[in-house]
Amino acid sequence: MSFAVQTPQRPLPGAYFQTPAPARYQPGARSQPSFARQTSSSSLAPASTPNASLRPTSSGDASQPAAADTLKPIERAARAINDTLAQEARFPDLDSYVGQGISSDYDIPSTTAWAPFQRSKIFDIPDKVFEQYNQAQVSTMMGLFAEFNHAWITIDNAFYLWDYTQPNPELVGFEDQPYTITAVKLVLPRPGVFVPAITHLLVVATTAELILVGLSFQPAAGGNKSVSLYATHMSLSIKGMDVTTIEASPSSGRIFFSGHADNDIYELTYQQEEKWFQGRCAKINHTSTRFAALAPSFGLAPRSQEYIVQMVVDDSRSLFYTLSSSSTIRAFQMTPPNGLEFAVMQRLSDTFSNITHMTSPTDLLPPNMTLVSISTIPAREASKLHLMATTSTGCRLFLSATPSYRYMSGGSSGKLSMQVQHVRFPPPRPGAQSTQQRSPAQARDVGPYQGPSVDTRSMALVNTRKARRFPPGYFLCFVPRDSQGRNHTLFISSPDSGRIARPPDSPQAMNRYQEHSLWMDIEGHAEDIGLVSPPFGAASTPVGFGNELAVQFDSPASELAILTNTGIHTIRRRRLVDIFAAAIRYSGGPEGLEGETRRFVRLYGRGETAATALAVACGQGLDVTADSRVARVTDPEVLGLARKAFIEFGGKPTLNENFVVDQTRPAIDNVRPSPRHEGVALYVSRLVRSVWKAPIIQETVSPTGGLVVRPVVGLQKIQMVQRDLAKLQEFLNENKSFIEGLAGPESLMRVGSKQEEVALQAEHRALHSLVLLISDIIEGISFVLVLFDERVDEIILSLPDNTRQQIRRLTYEGLFATNEGKDVAKELVKAIVNRNIANGSNVDTIADALRRRCGSFCSADDVKIFKAQEQLKKASEAGADSEMGRRLLNESLGLFQQVAGSLSMEHLQGAVEQYTGMQFYAGAIQLVLSVAKERDRGNSASSWLHDGKPPGDPREAAYTIRVRMYEFIHFVVSNVDQISRGQPETIDGVLTLTAKRKHEAYNVIDNSDDEVFQYNLYDWFLAQGWVDRLLAISSDYVVSYLQTKAADSPSHADLLWRYHAQREQYFDAATVQLQLAKSEFRLGLDKRIEYLSQAKANASTFAPGISRQPKQLLLHEISELLEVGNIQGDILTRLRSDERLDSGRREEVAGRLDGQILGLTELFNTYADQASYFDICLLIFQAADHRNPADIRAMWQSLLDQIHQETADKGEPLPFEAVAEKVRSMGNRLNLSESTFPVAVLLPMLLSYAHTSQRGVGPAHWVMDIFFDLSIPPSTLLPILEGMFYNDEAPFAGKNRRIIATDILYIAQKWYQDAITRSATMSRGKFGGGGGEVDAESVAALLGVLMKNGMEEGQVESCRALRAQIERAIRGER
Repeated sequence: MSFAVQTPQRPLPGAYFQTPAPARYQPGARSQPSFARQTSSSSLAPASTPNASLRPTSSGDASQPAAADTLKPIERAARAINDTLAQEARFPDLDSYVGQGISSDYDIPSTTAWAPFQRSKIFDIPDKVFEQYNQAQVSTMMGLFAEFNHAWITIDNAFYLWDYTQPNPELVGFEDQPYTITAVKLVLPRPGVFVPAITHLLVVATTAELILVGLSFQPAAGGNKSVSLYATHMSLSIKGMDVTTIEASPSSGRIFFSGHADNDIYELTYQQEEKWFQGRCAKINHTSTRFAALAPSFGLAPRSQEYIVQMVVDDSRSLFYTLSSSSTIRAFQMTPPNGLEFAVMQRLSDTFSNITHMTSPTDLLPPNMTLVSISTIPAREASKLHLMATTSTGCRLFLSATPSYRYMSGGSSGKLSMQVQHVRFPPPRPGAQSTQQRSPAQARDVGPYQGPSVDTRSMALVNTRKARRFPPGYFLCFVPRDSQGRNHTLFISSPDSGRIARPPDSPQAMNRYQEHSLWMDIEGHAEDIGLVSPPFGAASTPVGFGNELAVQFDSPASELAILTNTGIHTIRRRRLVDIFAAAIRYSGGPEGLEGETRRFVRLYGRGETAATALAVACGQGLDVTADSRVARVTDPEVLGLARKAFIEFGGKPTLNENFVVDQTRPAIDNVRPSPRHEGVALYVSRLVRSVWKAPIIQETVSPTGGLVVRPVVGLQKIQMVQRDLAKLQEFLNENKSFIEGLAGPESLMRVGSKQEEVALQAEHRALHSLVLLISDIIEGISFVLVLFDERVDEIILSLPDNTRQQIRRLTYEGLFATNEGKDVAKELVKAIVNRNIANGSNVDTIADALRRRCGSFCSADDVKIFKAQEQLKKASEAGADSEMGRRLLNESLGLFQQVAGSLSMEHLQGAVEQYTGMQFYAGAIQLVLSVAKERDRGNSASSWLHDGKPPGDPREAAYTIRVRMYEFIHFVVSNVDQISRGQPETIDGVLTLTAKRKHEAYNVIDNSDDEVFQYNLYDWFLAQGWVDRLLAISSDYVVSYLQTKAADSPSHADLLWRYHAQREQYFDAATVQLQLAKSEFRLGLDKRIEYLSQAKANASTFAPGISRQPKQLLLHEISELLEVGNIQGDILTRLRSDERLDSGRREEVAGRLDGQILGLTELFNTYADQASYFDICLLIFQAADHRNPADIRAMWQSLLDQIHQETADKGEPLPFEAVAEKVRSMGNRLNLSESTFPVAVLLPMLLSYAHTSQRGVGPAHWVMDIFFDLSIPPSTLLPILEGMFYNDEAPFAGKNRRIIATDILYIAQKWYQDAITRSATMSRGKFGGGGGEVDAESVAALLGVLMKNGMEEGQVESCRALRAQIERAIRGER
C-alpha cells in the first residue's frame, strides 16, 4: 500500500511574531525540512525523527498547536518524566521486529570498547574436584546452579557441589547411594510438602532409582550462599529407563523426566505421607497407554530409535515442549493437577516445509541438519512467538504455536499449530566484515542502517554443539574451535535496544532485528550455561519488555556463567553507558571524542547520547578492572570527556515557526527543548523508574494482630536513587554556567535573533523545571528515610482515618511532584514531631534535624507550631491554674497566632481542645478568630455573604472553611456554659474563677469585628433555641444580621422588631412590622393584621429622635393597610361560612385570601361584588374614597333588599329589626361618612321600606330611632323630612304624607324634650340642645302647616301643644 507524499508546509524563517532583536550575524541558509513517507507498518517503534531517541511525545513538543502551557515548574518536569516513562514503555515487542521472514543483521565490533558483552572473571575448578575426578570409573557429568553461584559434578555414584566464587570452597557431597548417576536437576518443591528450611529439591537420577534430596540455600557472609542437604527418604524405582533428561515447572513444582529407553514423558509425583495403595513417590506415563504404563519394565524389549534429548517448560502459557533425537518438537498442554495433553508435533520435515517459503535453498539448511536445542519465549516477552530452536548449522528458528483450525473444527489433530515465523542466519566468520562494519565510504553511501541482502551462506556456526537463549534475546552458541572439539568458541549476541527503539529514517530499515554480537574464545568445551542475575524483564507485557536502556540504572546488568571442563567463565552484559565510557576512554582523548560521539549520535540519536554521556559524567559507567572486579569508572579524564560530550553535543532548542501564526498560545510554547533536555529527562526517569509510580508504604498484619508498616521499595534502593540524583544535582550545579538553559541571564547576551532568545527562554524553563524536580526528589527520599527511622506503625495509627487512606494511596510521584503529596508528608512530619514531644524529646532538636534533612517538609512555620505544642504540653504539666501555666498558655497562643495562616485544621482543633480542657477559653476563641482571618485575608467570605450567597461562586469555599473553624468556638461556648451552669457567679461579692473566665470568653466574642463569625454565632444561637440570648446582645451586628436574614425569613424579621421594641426603638419596630405585613412570606391574614395593629400602636408611641413627618407618614400607611386588611378579613370570614361554595372551592378561595393583603380593586371586583357582600362593598367604597352617589345608593338599596329577604326566609328576627341593626352597624363602621352613609338618601329609603315592607310591624318610629341611636341630630333629620313632606312623592303622596308628618312631630318632640332636659336657651331665634341648634320659629311654622294638612286628631292636638310650647320658649317663657 502506498501513500502520497505530504506537501510540506512552507517554513517561515525569521517570522516576526514579535519585534525581532537586531541580528549580530548573518544566519546561514536554512535547509528545507525532509518529510518521510508514511508506512503501513504495525510496529510499535516510535516514528523516526532527527535527533529523536525515545523522545517524550508531549513535553515541550511543538509538533501540534495546543493551549498555552500554564503548568508550574514541578508539574512541567513531572510531565516530562511521565512522558519519557510512557515512551520507554512503548518499546517494540519481539513480534514487531522478529516477524515473518529472514534476517542476518549483526554488528560485530572491531574493538573491545564497543563489545556488548565482557568476560568479567574466570573461576578455576577446585583441586578437590580433580582429585575425585581422577577416581572415576564409569561416568562424570558437570553442571551449574548459576543463580546461587554453585557448580556441581557427578562422579559415578557421587554428587559434589561447591561455591565457585570462593577461593577454597568446601565440597558438599551426596554419596549415600550405590548407583551411577545419569542426570541431575535443581527444582522448586511444591508448597506445603517439606519443611520451610528446604527451599529447593535436587532430583538425582541413577541407573536404578530417582532420588529427591532437599537443599537449603541460605545467605552467608560476604553475600554468598551456604548449602545444606536434607534426606527426604523419597525415591522411585526406574530400572531399565536410563533417565537422562529431567525438567520441572517452577510455578507448580511438577517434575518430568525421560530417558534413552523410549520416547515417553514421565512425571514424578510425591507427597508427605504414604496412603493406601500409594507410596510417597510415584510416576505417571503421559504418552503411553495405561496398560503399558502398568507393565513391568525388564529392559529386554526393543528400544525405540527416537528418544527425548531436551525438555523445557513455559509456565507463562502452561506449555511443555520436548525435543527428540530425530529433531521433532512436541508440545503439550499442562493442566492441574497432573494433566499433560498432547497439543502439536513439529517434525523436522515440517520445519523444512515452513522455511522453504521464506528463503531459497542454502547450505545452512541441509537435509542432514538437526536441532541442537530449544528455548522458550515467555508470554511476557512475545505474544506470537513461543519457541526458539537452534540448528546444528547455527540458524535460529523462531516458532509460534497458535490454536489449530482443525482442532477447533472438531478434527483429530492437536490443539496447536506450530509454524516457523522467522529464520535468523548466522553471522560472518570471525575476522570477516559484518554487514554493519563497512568502510566510511560505504557508510556514507548507504546510511548506517542499510546493508546488503541477507547473508544465508555464512558457515561460522556450523557444527554448533550447544546453544541457549535467555530473555530479552541473549543468544549463546558454542562451536568447536578445532577438529577434535576439545575447545569451543562462543558466539554471543543480543538485541541492540537503542537502535531497535530508534529505527532509521529509511522505510526499508524499519523493524530490523538489530543485534550486536561478539566472538569469544573459551578454554575447554562448554558443559553448561546459566543465568547468574535475575531473569530480565523491563515490563510485564511484550511491549516494553526488552528495553534494556530503560533499566540500565535501575537493575544490575545481566550476568551469565559458562561451565567448561577447565573452569567457570562469567560473562557480563555491558550496558550502553558502559560501552560509551569505554569508547571515549580508548578514543584517544579530545581528538577522538568527536568521532565516537558522532557515531553514538548516528546510531542512537542525540537525546540518548546526551543521557548516556550525562550518566558517565555522573559516575554510572562500569568496567572490569585488572583484578577482575566490576567497578565504577572514576577516571577524571573519562568523566571530563563525558562532560564535554554532554555540553558540546547536546544540541539546541528549536522553534517550530510553522505555528508562530497560531495565537492560541505564547511563542515560548512552540519551542521544542534541546536533546540535552531530553537526555536529562531520560537519565532522571531511568533513575527513578522503579519508585516513581510505586506506593510508599504497605500495611500488613503481624501474627499477633498488630499493624506492620513496611516500605514498598527497599530503603537501600531509594538511598541508591538519592545518591545518584545527588551526583546529578552536583554535576548540573558545577557546570550550569556552561550549559545553555542553565547559564542564567547572561546567556541571553549571546543570542542573535528574537527567535533564538525565545528558544533559549523555553530551554531554560524546561531545564530549570527538571533541576527543581531533582531537588524535590532528593528531599522527598530524605523524608521517606526519616519516616522509616521512626516507629512508622505508631505514627500511622496516630493519624485520622482519611489521612491514613491518603498515605496508603500516596506514591513517590505524588510525594515528589504534587501539592497533595506534600501536604500528606507534612501531616506525617507533624505526627513524627508530636510523637517525639510526647516521648519527652526537645522540639528544637527534632525540628532542626527535620529541617536539615528535608527542609521543605518542615518549614519555619512548622517549627513555631511544634514549639507552641511544646508550650501547651509544659502548661499542662505545670497546671493550667498556676501562674506559670497561664504564662505558657499565652506564649503558645502567641506562637499559634504568628503562624495562623498556615495552621492546619487538625492542629487548630487539637489546640482548641487543649485550651478548652485547661479552661483557657478566651485564648481558644481568639486563636480561631485569628486563623479564620488569616485564611481569608481578602474577606471573600463576607462579600459572598453580602451578595446573597450565589451558588457556584469560588468565594463559597472560603466561607465554608471559616464556618468549620467557627464550630470550634461553638464547642468552647458550650463548654463554658456547661461548666458555669450551677455554679455561683460571685462569692462574697467577688467573681469566681469560672465566672471570670466566662466573662473573658464572652468579651472576646463581643469585641470581635469578624462579621462572618458574628453571623455564624447568631445562627448557632437560634439553632440552639437561645432567642433571649440573641435579643440580649447589644451590638450593631445583631441588627445587620437580622436585617439580612429578615429578607428571607419571617422568624428573623419577627426577632428584628422585637429587638427594636426591647430597646424602645418603636419607630423602627413599627417599620419592620409594616414590612412583615406587606411581605410575601407565608403569613396568615390574621398575623398580618396583628402586625399592623401592633405597628399602629408602636408608631403612635413617642420615639425620641424621630420627627413628626416620617412618623405621620408611617402611621397613615399603617392605618390604610390595616383598614384594607380588616375588609379582607371580613371577606375571608364571610366566604368561609358561605354555603353557596363547595368545600374545594371554599378552600381555594380562602387560601388566596388568607395571605398577602390584596388591593381594594381586586377585593371588590373578584370577591365582594361577585359574592354580593353589599355591606363590604360599602366599606370598600369608604376605604377607596369612592363618592359616586348612584353607586352608593344602589349598594344601600341592594343591602336592604338582601337583609330583608334573608331575614324573611329565615323567619327570625323580624326584618325591620335586622335592617335596623345592619344600618346602625354600618353607620358606626363608616363613621357616618357623608359619602358612604348619606342620611339624605338613607332616611327616605328606610321610610319607604318601612311603609312598603314593614307597615304595621314594629314601633311606629323605628326608622327615626335608628338615626337617633347613631347620634344624628334633629337639625339633620328635620330638613330631610320637611322636603319629603312638601315634595309629595310616592309612596308618601296624598294622605300618606301624614306618615311623614307624624315622624316630623316625633322628631320635634324629641328635640324639644332633649332641649328642655339640657336647660337649653333660646338665642337669636334658635334653640340649642343635644341635637344642635334648630330654628325654633321654622319648627313652629312647620308644625302649623302639619296641623292644617290632615293630621289625625290626636296628633293635631299634640302638634298644637308642642307648637305652643315652642312659641313660649321663643318669647322667653317656660
